[in-house]
Amino acid sequence: MLDASVTLAWCFENEATPYTEAVLERLGDTEALVPAIWPLEVANVLLAGERRKRLTEADTAHFVELLATLPITVEEEGLTEALGPVLALAREQGLSANDASYLELAARRGLPLATQDGRLSLAATRVGVPLVS
Repeated sequence: MLDASVTLAWCFENEATPYTEAVLERLGDTEALVPAIWPLEVANVLLAGERRKRLTEADTAHFVELLATLPITVEEEGLTEALGPVLALAREQGLSANDASYLELAARRGLPLATQDGRLSLAATRVGVPLVS
């Protein structure tokens, strides 16, 4: 499982950390699963980066090409979970619905979660979802 906070750190040089780079390297050996919200979150941040002049359209295109080469699978089944388990988990853990979608998918699939989001990390620990270290 991979969230947008880790993904986007690969795009913005000043946001990359040893953790995010290690997760990227692991994608050479394993596939990442992301919820249906992930492409929209990534696209939104890329657009914001362009509008704030942190990225050019060419930078965005290059990053999108990089993402296309990585073994990342978007799980669309989770859309049906949005108004049930995701909403309940968001309420229970004090998360946004977006963040809860990552947590719900990781819990449902029994996968560890790669995130840099502190609140999401704490919620994952509380519900027994392991974190990628």
